[in-house]
Amino acid sequence: MSFIKELERRRTFGIISHPDAGKTTLTEKLLLFGGAIQEAGAVKNNKIKKGATSDFMEIERQRGISVSTSVLAFNYKEKKINILDTPGHKDFAEDTFRTLTAVDSVIVVIDVAKGVEEQTEKLVSVCRMRKIPIIVFINKLDREGKDAFDLMDEVEQKLGLRVTPLSFPIGMGYDFQGIYNLWEQNINLFSGDNRKNIEDTIAFSDVQNPELEKIIGQKPADRLREELELIDEVYPKFDRQEYLEGKLQPVFFGSALNNFGVRELLDCFINIAPSPRPKESETRLVDPEEEKMTGFVFKIHANMDPKHRDRLAFIKIVSGTFERNKPYYHVRLKKNLKFSSPNAFFAEKKEIVDISYPGDIVGLHDTGNFKIGDTLTEGEIMSFKGIPSFSPEHFRYINNADPMKAKQLDKGVDQLMDEGVAQLFTLEMNNRKIIGTVGALQYEVIQYRLEHEYGAKCTYENFPVHKACWVKPDDAKNDEFKEFKRIKQKFLAKDKYGQLVFLADSDFTIQMTQNKYPSVKLFFTSEFD
Repeated sequence: MSFIKELERRRTFGIISHPDAGKTTLTEKLLLFGGAIQEAGAVKNNKIKKGATSDFMEIERQRGISVSTSVLAFNYKEKKINILDTPGHKDFAEDTFRTLTAVDSVIVVIDVAKGVEEQTEKLVSVCRMRKIPIIVFINKLDREGKDAFDLMDEVEQKLGLRVTPLSFPIGMGYDFQGIYNLWEQNINLFSGDNRKNIEDTIAFSDVQNPELEKIIGQKPADRLREELELIDEVYPKFDRQEYLEGKLQPVFFGSALNNFGVRELLDCFINIAPSPRPKESETRLVDPEEEKMTGFVFKIHANMDPKHRDRLAFIKIVSGTFERNKPYYHVRLKKNLKFSSPNAFFAEKKEIVDISYPGDIVGLHDTGNFKIGDTLTEGEIMSFKGIPSFSPEHFRYINNADPMKAKQLDKGVDQLMDEGVAQLFTLEMNNRKIIGTVGALQYEVIQYRLEHEYGAKCTYENFPVHKACWVKPDDAKNDEFKEFKRIKQKFLAKDKYGQLVFLADSDFTIQMTQNKYPSVKLFFTSEFD
């Protein structure tokens, strides 16, 4: 198959939502349609003994939440689909923000009863900023929830989107009978059976057809006709170009747990969603059709397989083809590296691939060469933009609880920080280590993983800091900067990459410091070049 054909086959997207809206369950059902797994397991549902394919970390199984992005691929109707299932929990938002740099489109999952929630607002604002095409999936229709029109209004108002429904529910909760598919103009009836072979769709090119009453009853049929008329009058017609430009967002309704409305979503998605899109680097716009390979690391994960102490760097291929055993240039390290066993992810199986195309996510075994944001090329010196570290909001000293295991603790902390789980700051004054996180739950995850993956135990103690500010003086030799360093030495630290960081105890301190030392610039993200 030609390179261009391979390119057009690919759809790489992320699934985002507030925790508990059913994101991981939807991922499972999409895999089920792709024939990648035989039986889907809901994260929370203990009746199904199988854990969700995409939640592979022990702590996720215990808590029933996703704490790291997982990568899954499958084939469906001649398309190659790459899904990035992201954590919804706000404590892991940074992982999600970084993942959004690697997707070409997103599906936003919204809970029918809760509507638009806070975390969804944050994530969608990042997508809008980057003009990522969005499809909205309103989930859990088999439960009582808000009216469909009210929900669409809420999506428009709270998320600033312009929506148009491409499927619509017939009833809701106890009265839920099925979905009318506006995209294909047919009806899919709900039998409450959540296996793969749900009832076949009944095609209705004309909703005025009297057969409709026989199938769903007089009242629901009249109501559906009224609602479809209203949709026709109120909402814009779907226009693919507007969707691709991020100006129009199609909405689907369904119940992922009961496998309902998912096929409609998937069939429409593979037709309208973009194949790999160009990406901005610091020097130029890179087009996926270019011959030469470029790609960047958006995630690093240690110990995906507890039996083998392995570390994988996830690379999104932006242009050209990535070939096994071919040397590629690591821009930051200024050296060529070869990869003998690049992995692709097919549901829960990893397999070695000889060639990967733009849009694909490749896992590279890493011995410590990679950090998040690194770029690989065929020699060109460039780096992709938009993968910053954010200023943490929680800070704690990390102490070794077992003096015999100091080496293991250092190694564990080092690797977990490379993954971007949290950030490490070393105080200039006494070399004590401080871990900064976006949310408090990450401390538990770090403690758990240090013990179970590295055999090291740690304890924490509070460190009263409000914000970490990266420091960039106009002139490192001037007296003002020297004075700043002398006065603030108790609060100065280095981050993992040796950049100077000022740990400020309040907004007031930041304000005063900027007024007193105007030539010393403070930044809240590490990407300030």
